[in-house]
Amino acid sequence: MLRVHFTGADLARTRIAEGPDPLWETVLSVHQLTEQRPDPALRAWRTRECRHGRAALRMLRPVMPPRGYFPDFLTPAASLGGLESGIDAVLSTPRQRLRAELARLVERATPPAWMRPLAEGEPDSLRRLGRALRAYHASVLRPAWPWIGRRTEHDRLWRAQTQSVAGTDAMLRTFGSLLRWRPPVLTVDYPVDRDLHLDGRGLVLVPSYFCRRLPVALADGALPPILVYPARPPGVRGTGGAERAAGAEGLAQLLGHTRAAVLQSLGGLCTTSELARRAGVSASSASEHAAVLRRAGLITSTRFRNRVHHSLTPLGTALLAGDTVPVTA
Repeated sequence: MLRVHFTGADLARTRIAEGPDPLWETVLSVHQLTEQRPDPALRAWRTRECRHGRAALRMLRPVMPPRGYFPDFLTPAASLGGLESGIDAVLSTPRQRLRAELARLVERATPPAWMRPLAEGEPDSLRRLGRALRAYHASVLRPAWPWIGRRTEHDRLWRAQTQSVAGTDAMLRTFGSLLRWRPPVLTVDYPVDRDLHLDGRGLVLVPSYFCRRLPVALADGALPPILVYPARPPGVRGTGGAERAAGAEGLAQLLGHTRAAVLQSLGGLCTTSELARRAGVSASSASEHAAVLRRAGLITSTRFRNRVHHSLTPLGTALLAGDTVPVTA
């Protein structure tokens, strides 16, 4: 379990990243290409991309194992500014940090011969790593970047709009069971038990296409706090089509077909007119159903200038996801 501890200053400094991070997507996609039990949704991508970038993948795989620790220097905060900014930061990593992080990595496996000079910061080895990162991105990620961007932008926009209109507290609640917000602590299912104290630095939440199971944080809590999470299209809950169909039918029996459709259309922050368009009902009908859902505690509505914006509450999110209903004090 990962527990992220916030102060008031941290809430003010927490934000959603402007888009996917190219080096985090590199590491997490390498995990998917080397995972023995990959996500079935990525099967076609794996089949296609395993034919490309093989030389780069051979070099990157040992430093990006799909289980356990991988070095933090491979995913610097600078890569949020773009691939080249990130690679420049990787190549500028101090020798002491290279040595310490790679030593921690090789505790678990026998390292390839080229890793020793890399740990010593030898320029040729660093340049070789930089070439591998660029080659992998060009052959594997760049062709997929448009749909990576579409998925992450859908998610990012929803949460950023919620934060803009209703505040950081409301935005953190949009994650439902993925990130459980019980102020002042954000709790995340995690392979190891640890506490991360933000201490006024804030948190950058980075949507990722290739993060498929649990959110991921840097191992070193002294580095700028980042939490990478699986980007999901708003309104899409569950994993299997049969499960979603069964859940939708059960929700319709509970709320009625029209009201259930209105609730399911609220995958992200939207106005009453947008809600009506999504659900296929009139604006007046959408407004009436929203009022009932609001009184039931399933949605929240916030007036912003001359419009009313609606979004799911944690209870509404849990109901759509089929999760256990969160208990509040």
